[in-house]
Amino acid sequence: MDQIRLRPVPVADPRPLHQRLLPEGVDRRPEWLTVKLPAGDGYSQIKGIMRGQNLNTVCEEARCPNIAECWGHGTATFMILGDVCTRACAFCAVKSGKRGGDIDWDEPRRVGEAVATMGLRHAVVTSVDRDDLADGGADVFAATIRSIRALSPGTTIEVLTPDFQGDHVALRTVMDEVPEIFNHNVETVGRLYRRVRPKSELDRSLDLLRAAKRIEPRSRTKSGLMVGLGEEMHEVKELLDQMRAHDIEIITIGQYLRPSLKHHPLIRYWHPEEFAELKAYGKSLGFKHVESGPLVRSSYHAHEQAVAAHAG
Repeated sequence: MDQIRLRPVPVADPRPLHQRLLPEGVDRRPEWLTVKLPAGDGYSQIKGIMRGQNLNTVCEEARCPNIAECWGHGTATFMILGDVCTRACAFCAVKSGKRGGDIDWDEPRRVGEAVATMGLRHAVVTSVDRDDLADGGADVFAATIRSIRALSPGTTIEVLTPDFQGDHVALRTVMDEVPEIFNHNVETVGRLYRRVRPKSELDRSLDLLRAAKRIEPRSRTKSGLMVGLGEEMHEVKELLDQMRAHDIEIITIGQYLRPSLKHHPLIRYWHPEEFAELKAYGKSLGFKHVESGPLVRSSYHAHEQAVAAHAG
């Protein structure tokens, strides 16, 4: 009689999800990554305004760790053009698909009304990537800027746009509205692009930022990146060199936090002293403002960044 071979039944990892997302051998996040749970009157008020206007925020979609602090202070980042991204970057928690849905041409008006209701001094407007649209959504960005200016004329405006697949005509559509800050994130070092941002190109992103400054010199240019994806310190500094050479004026550097098991692994936590080193290095290159720290995200302290950059 043949011997029956029994296969062991795999046992599910009993650890909580937040621990399963950590690098092997790490039991919990370091103390410098502790954040408060969302709560408070300011948080509740902004959430109510967003739901009432049927608007999306990148704060929620990207699971930003600073949502409690920013919403508690009455600031938020609006995400236009739907909540489905046509790219599937390995680090991002936003939903992805081949098509992002129909354009909601009433959305710019609702964003403007929300900014006015919230009394924002500085409004940040971003979007998913919309490679399914001929202009990448540039017309909607422009319409949103006009709406905010009309309904809340004292508010400064920052746009965080896709790369528009390198289309400078689409870029000009946005820059003709003269946003106070034009932001586009490079996210990581060139060596990791194929794994982290397979549908994007570092050179294309850098060229877009330089072109934005040349089209509209009155706008400040801004970009951000994450660490913890497998890059080395010398690579990050080399990227900062490149960014400064492309006329980028404001930089944000933060720690990558893995959204789920299907996303890019978290390779390591960078220590606050390393973030301080990067900030000092960036300042030495002549950036007008460098925001560098474990919990820093692109829109973190955005108003303070705008004030510092325009004062510089």
